[in-house]
Amino acid sequence: MGEHWANPRNLPEGPIYGVYNGKPVFTEFMLDKKAFASGKSFDDVLKPLPGYKIDHVDIDYVPYGHAGYPIPHYDVHAYYVSHATHEKYCPNGERIPTKPGVP
Repeated sequence: MGEHWANPRNLPEGPIYGVYNGKPVFTEFMLDKKAFASGKSFDDVLKPLPGYKIDHVDIDYVPYGHAGYPIPHYDVHAYYVSHATHEKYCPNGERIPTKPGVP
């Protein structure tokens, strides 16, 4: 998925910006499952960088978290490029563990 850039004050939730081959390609947010389920509003969190337009949004549920955010949450990626384009960045995909400790 390329490089990830963020202001440390905004971590772990984000925004996090993805760059591939020197070009911004997405904005990412990680939404806490409990906060999302309780009805917390996340209005205006998926804003593109100035000069970019969101092409599509992918949402992945990460039941056991991952490095940097080890709690159940949703990874939300708002891509500035087509789905076909970003799929070429990581052709084998990233496996999200279904059980703790299983790679």
